Amino acid sequence: MKQTWKNGLPTAPDYFPIGVWLQSPENASRYGAAGINLYVALWQGPTEKQLTALKAAKMRVICEQNAVGLTHKDDPIIAAWMHGDEPDNAQAVTDPVTGKKGWGPCVPPAKIVADYQKLRATDPTRPILLNLGQGVANDDWKGRGAGAKLSDYETYVQGGDIVSFDVYPAANNLPLGLVAKGVDRLVGWTGGKTRIWNCLECTRIDGKTKATPRQVRNETWRAIIHGSRGLIYFVHQFQPKFNEHALLDDPEMLASVTATNKQIRELAAVINSPRGKRRTQNGVEMLVVEHQGANYIFAAATGDTTVTAELDPCGKIEVLGEGRTVSGSDTFAPNDVHLYRITG
Repeated sequence: MKQTWKNGLPTAPDYFPIGVWLQSPENASRYGAAGINLYVALWQGPTEKQLTALKAAKMRVICEQNAVGLTHKDDPIIAAWMHGDEPDNAQAVTDPVTGKKGWGPCVPPAKIVADYQKLRATDPTRPILLNLGQGVANDDWKGRGAGAKLSDYETYVQGGDIVSFDVYPAANNLPLGLVAKGVDRLVGWTGGKTRIWNCLECTRIDGKTKATPRQVRNETWRAIIHGSRGLIYFVHQFQPKFNEHALLDDPEMLASVTATNKQIRELAAVINSPRGKRRTQNGVEMLVVEHQGANYIFAAATGDTTVTAELDPCGKIEVLGEGRTVSGSDTFAPNDVHLYRITG
């Protein structure tokens, strides 16, 4: 994870990448105001018009290595190259005889690694982002196609310098803990040597269940507690009516996401510290980090009941962003997240 690239993402310890998936550059300034600092993927791009708009908004991008992108190899607006999306899922196919559309197997892991090596050879100055599907975390997912197996991921993860995945549990009535589980698995499969990111839900997506702001905040911090070092918001809604930028039209969710992003930016140097230790206490997951003479605890509830968790037996503990202090322990309702600083 210590590798750096001449034209890659910032390496400052107080930088944390917060991206948004496949959005029109015309909304880049609005996303920037919400604390998002990175575009991930461009529709049928990059094009010159898209890159010009992103430059004007000072929004860096991860995009495909197409002909236009390669003419901008020395352009800092491009922070990394995109290595497709969800190659581990069943791929769309068309029967050459009947024209009937269907689903074939996933992309072979070895092909992803070979293609990654070609992308790196074309431009070794930027990292490659590989985004995988929910099969990383959801063992019941049937969308990987015939012949797919969990061990495939041990090879897939060799196909990127940054490896991400997407699972949207609230929208699909699945446990929120799948986000943390997926991060754990990617960290394990890469031996902790590759930077791990994850995608986050924040809209209705397909018209069914919609995550609440509290659930999104819980997913976000549990991902960070488990080792995610980059976030990508999925903000589309497909049903009942298509909306590419549904987050921007949801005042309550937008305010919550903006507040969370602000805290992440403020605590980025702490999050990026290599000295964090994770523990679980009474249904609360915690990451304890020492940074510049203070101890920080990032804590998130995992259960469906209100619990009390022991934090630190010594002195008063500041609850960041909540205007209160606690002594020794704190109470967690379902989906609660509390962030603490302990000094002295």
